[in-house]
Amino acid sequence: MAEQSPRAGRPIRVGIIGAGAMGKGLCYQCGITPGIQCVALADLHLSRATECAEWLKRDYRVVQTAAAAEAVAGQGRLAVCADGDLVARCGSVDVVIEATSAIGAGGRFAESALMRGTHVVMMNAEADLIFGPYLLDLARRSGATYTSCDGDQHGVIKHLVDDLRLWGFELVMAGNIKGFLDRYSDPEKIVPEADKRRLDHRMAAAYTDGTKLNIEMALVANALGMTTRVPGMYGPAAARVHDVFDLFDFERLWADRQPFVDYILGAEPGGGVFAIGYCEDDYQRFMLSYYKMGLGPFYLFYRPYHLCHVEAMACVRDAAEGRSLLQPDAGLRTNVYAYAKRDLRRGETLDGIGGFTCYGLIENVPGATGLPICLADQAVLRRDVPKDGRIAWSDVTLDPAREDVRLYARALECGRVCVP
Repeated sequence: MAEQSPRAGRPIRVGIIGAGAMGKGLCYQCGITPGIQCVALADLHLSRATECAEWLKRDYRVVQTAAAAEAVAGQGRLAVCADGDLVARCGSVDVVIEATSAIGAGGRFAESALMRGTHVVMMNAEADLIFGPYLLDLARRSGATYTSCDGDQHGVIKHLVDDLRLWGFELVMAGNIKGFLDRYSDPEKIVPEADKRRLDHRMAAAYTDGTKLNIEMALVANALGMTTRVPGMYGPAAARVHDVFDLFDFERLWADRQPFVDYILGAEPGGGVFAIGYCEDDYQRFMLSYYKMGLGPFYLFYRPYHLCHVEAMACVRDAAEGRSLLQPDAGLRTNVYAYAKRDLRRGETLDGIGGFTCYGLIENVPGATGLPICLADQAVLRRDVPKDGRIAWSDVTLDPAREDVRLYARALECGRVCVP
């Protein structure tokens, strides 16, 4: 594998798969971050990738083979293509950022890069969750780095947890702050809000119905060995983040010393994240009171923002230097399972994340028999399921040869759990 340190006299060379809202931002950020350069960009809709290159005024070439991509990227120009696998297999790329919204294809692109020993940063949270243990195993065997991306809520939460643990606190809870929740949002209802925010309609629906939130918190749980106390978490409404002390009985919820994930709804600071740490030392509690942190023994640490693509470059740098921010070290402790958005009938075909038929809730994996929401697209129902009913694995027909099902089977093996 090529030398990957910016100290070798050249920048870290990045390949981005997906030129949507996140991919475009990542490509822009690569161009203004010292020591990092985007040299390959792929999108299934080639025009979206070329428009991004032209917007950034990059010298680019459209390529159709891995050899051509490697040659163009090796010259420091931008190789643009429709096939993400050309970026994943490009020998001139040090770090691949998987930023598509495609679950099966996203997993395959990450697999292809890791098999070559290329570092992978996952901005695709869905593929990260459902295939993570397998991709991490590949990375360890190939000597590459595998990590969730910084800037998204789960990455920013990890920074908070790293800090409080460094300071000697025990982790009690990792928390997200969600602005609005409508379990029954769909790609039509969300159009005005999605268009205002320049978001894909299905992606915006997945944000609004809570599926994305649940996936992010499952990634945190699987990295840090955490659980959820109830399916979907509690998620109480709050006016401000400090209300967590009134809304959660930490003495009871943490009585077994098992850290858990949850969220609050509608609180300020919007877009923020938080964590709860525990300290019972008398001296430290006296000093923390002096520092205006409260009386303890439970303490709130929070951050009022997460900046997605803006913050991602530190993660790219760290990946190139062999450090992972967040990876599923605890295996598949939790997963996100499908629940019906409306009364569903036998024979109906589910349409997956951000669609019209189902939303996702985090659950603890041991004993779980649900259908992972990340595999729900194009699954055919074998029985009726009432609105808000949990869709079981046995309730659907899935082709075992499907790309995403194949990768999930490998993730289950690496995650040390059994297929339902």
